[in-house]
Amino acid sequence: MANQTRQLAGLLRAEGCSVELVRQNRPYVPAWIGAFPRVRALARLLSYLRSLWGAAGRVEVVHVMANSGWSWHLFAAPAIVIGRLRGAAVVVNYRGGRAEQFFDRSYWLVAPVLRLAGAVVVPSGFLHEVFRRRGVSAQVVPNIVDCARFRLGAEVADAPVGETRGAHLIVARNLESIYDNATAVRAFRIVKDHVPDARMTIAGTGPEEAKLEVLVESLELSGSVTFVGRVDNDRMPELYRSADVAINPSLIDNMPNSVLEALASGVPVVSTDVGGVPYLVKHDRTALLVPPCAPERMAHAVLRLVRERGLAERLSEAGRRLAEEYTWERSREKLFTVYTQVLEEAGSKSAAYGTCTHRRVSPRRSSQPDNSRRAGSPDPKRKKRRGDSE
Repeated sequence: MANQTRQLAGLLRAEGCSVELVRQNRPYVPAWIGAFPRVRALARLLSYLRSLWGAAGRVEVVHVMANSGWSWHLFAAPAIVIGRLRGAAVVVNYRGGRAEQFFDRSYWLVAPVLRLAGAVVVPSGFLHEVFRRRGVSAQVVPNIVDCARFRLGAEVADAPVGETRGAHLIVARNLESIYDNATAVRAFRIVKDHVPDARMTIAGTGPEEAKLEVLVESLELSGSVTFVGRVDNDRMPELYRSADVAINPSLIDNMPNSVLEALASGVPVVSTDVGGVPYLVKHDRTALLVPPCAPERMAHAVLRLVRERGLAERLSEAGRRLAEEYTWERSREKLFTVYTQVLEEAGSKSAAYGTCTHRRVSPRRSSQPDNSRRAGSPDPKRKKRRGDSE
């Protein structure tokens, strides 16, 4: 979600919008607070709420990047309420892969706050269905991938997808239990038995790292599996360009950025068929899908791609074509339509004609929001509205 947030903020600014990000994890002041977990959590929340209150009074739209669980209760819900109290229009961009389970437990708490939003936006057909079953009309604005950044470079063209080059497999998910990196490691053990020079790179950090390192050692894979930690977003294209297969082993998922980036890079994908993944890719057409927690099935799919050059090349090309459907050019009209709608419904007719260079808005005053628990910053010439702060 953080990558999509930063990317969206940059794209909106490039369109001429003023964007103000409100972070939930700002540095502690004073720094010693970080040594005390409970004090740290309270300080972070209070800092977030204070920043949110100020930002929401300076903008016309609050664009909330929302997730499930405590993230909703502590960060998304306050952003919605504060946005309304401060007189801004509110767009909820819900992105939680665990939405179904979360709503089953807590929808009685979610619903009253959600009704305060002017619009609900989701990135996938999967979440659209989750909200539809709850009687909520959500609009689909997909995740965005910058295909130009991930396009195959000339150095890869000389080593066709599917040829061994060490049969390099990558996993680019955080090391958390819901992403089940352990199944990918177990699948790799099977692949290694058939392709001795195969290697795996795991990019990500998280609480499961120590357990995964023990698993790698127990399976005698220490020389073939590399944990590279968090890879800076600017270096991700380089990682994909080195890969033959990208694996997504999640137990719960929505529209994974890592899969979109692999598709844009032309790297064949093996993924579990959970959550929103089957809405994004189709088995044997744009990826190979396997059940969760099935290392043998996952290994078989990987071996197909390593051995069947024609299949790997077909999925590579199909993936690149599919990724082109998730560019900013395809999504901007949908998002700006949502912004215009919520501004008009909030009674800000003039604000709907704002700084964004969009054919339905003129280059005059307005602001557009941004992202997760974030708010868009104002144009300095913007007229004050009732509820605006001094």
